[in-house]
Amino acid sequence: MPRERTVYVCQVCGRRAAKPVGRCPQCGEWNTYVAQVEKPEPRGRGRRVVKRDPRRLQDIPPLEDARWPVPIGEFARVLGGGIMPASLVLLGGDPGIGKSTLLLQMALEVARERPVLYVSGEESEAQIRLRAQRLWREEDGAPRPFPENFYLLSETDLEALLLGVERVQPDVLIVDSIQTVYLPDLEGVPGGVTQVRESALRLQALAKEQGLAVFLIGHVTKEGVLAGPKLLEHLVDTVLYLEGDRYQAYRLLRAVKNRFGPTAEVGVFEMTDRGMTEVPNPSEVFLAGRVVDAPGSAIAVTMEGTRPLLVEIQGLTSPTPFGQPRRTAIGVDAYRLLLVLAVLTRRVGLRLGDQDVFANVVGGLRLQEPAADLALAAAIASSFQDRPVRADAVLIGEVGLSGELREVSHLEARVREAAQFGFRVAIVPRVLARRKPRWPQGIQVLEARTLRQALHWALVGGEG
Repeated sequence: MPRERTVYVCQVCGRRAAKPVGRCPQCGEWNTYVAQVEKPEPRGRGRRVVKRDPRRLQDIPPLEDARWPVPIGEFARVLGGGIMPASLVLLGGDPGIGKSTLLLQMALEVARERPVLYVSGEESEAQIRLRAQRLWREEDGAPRPFPENFYLLSETDLEALLLGVERVQPDVLIVDSIQTVYLPDLEGVPGGVTQVRESALRLQALAKEQGLAVFLIGHVTKEGVLAGPKLLEHLVDTVLYLEGDRYQAYRLLRAVKNRFGPTAEVGVFEMTDRGMTEVPNPSEVFLAGRVVDAPGSAIAVTMEGTRPLLVEIQGLTSPTPFGQPRRTAIGVDAYRLLLVLAVLTRRVGLRLGDQDVFANVVGGLRLQEPAADLALAAAIASSFQDRPVRADAVLIGEVGLSGELREVSHLEARVREAAQFGFRVAIVPRVLARRKPRWPQGIQVLEARTLRQALHWALVGGEG
C-alpha cells in the first residue's frame, strides 16, 4: 500500500519538486512552490474502466459536423460556425473585460432551443438574475421572459456541480470560473495547480462521455496568460481570449486554439449598457472619427484570422526635453517600434535620436503581425516632417532591416477590403511571385521595393 508523500508544486507552471525551490527553473518565478500532501489514488481514479479493442481507421464512421447554432454571429464565427457537442472551451481575459457577460448572453440565446446550466462560483443566483434582467430585453427596452431551459447553480464543490448536471441533463454547461471549483477529497486550495488540473480532467471526461459542450471561464495572470497549469490549455479543445482595454468600448474575442475550426479568428463586440453588441463591420467603426489630412496618421490593413480590418495607426514625434528620448507604444509591439525607428534613422535619414516618439493604434486594438510596419513608419515620418499621408491611401508591408519592403500574406484580400471602403491607392511591397495578384477594380496599387520609395509616394508632396 503506497504511503502519503509531500511534494512541492509551483503555483504558476505546475512543475513538481521533491524539496522547496526558491526560483522555479521552468517559469522563472520566485517563491511559488507550495507543499502538498499526495494521497494514494484508487486505481482508475474511481472511474469505470471500459475495455476497448483497437479498430482500423477505415472502420470508424466519420464524425458529422453537427454544430449547434449560436444566434450571436461574431461568437459563432470564432467557434468555427457554432457550438460543437462533446467539446471543452476555455475563455480567458482580464478581470472586468466582459467574460461572464458574454457567456451569459450566449447561454440565454442557446437556452431558447437547448437546456443550459450556468454554474457560478463567484456570484449568487440572485446577482446573476439581476444581470440577466439587464441583458435580456427587447429592442425597445422591454423585459423579455427568461427561457424555460435556462438553469442556475451557485456552487464551488465539483461533486455538487456534477450532481446538478445529472439532474438537469443540459446540452451546454458553463462554469464561472474554473479557479473557484474544487474537489473536497483533494489536497490544495481552490485555484491551485492540483485542484484546477483535476477539476478540468473531470469536466473533460464529462463532456466526452455525455456529449456536453462545456465552457470554462479562466482568470489570467498579470502577463496576460491563463492562470494555472499549462496543462489546462492542452486539455481543452478551444482556447478563446477576450481582449481590449476596459476603458474602451470595443472587445475582441480571439481564438488561439481550435480543434474544430480556424485559429486566430476574431469576433468584434462593443460593450454597451445591454451587454456585448456585435460589430458586423469593424473597419468602419475603427476608422470613425478619423481626421483626414492630419500629419501623423496612416491606415493599415491587418488580418485578424480570415478577416481583413482597416485600422488607423497614429504617430507623434516631439523634441525631448530629457537626455534620453522616450519610446511609447500602445497597441503595437515595442520591439517592432524600435526596429522601425532604427530603419527610418539609418536607411531613410530621419534624425529621430533627439525625438520622443509615440505610437498608438486607434480603438484599443493590439497589432502583432509585421504587415503594419509600413503604416507605422509612414505615421512617424508624417509627424516628423509635418506632411500628412495621402487620405485615400492604405499602406501594407513588412519593413526589413535593410530598408526593403517584404511581401505579406493575404495581400489580395487586404487590398480588396481597402477598395470596398473607397480607398483609391494601396502602397504594397513589390510582388515577386510568379503569379501576379488580381487587383480589384477602382484602386491603384503601387508596388514599392524600399521604405524610402513607399514614403515618397505616401506623403503628400511626393511623386508617383
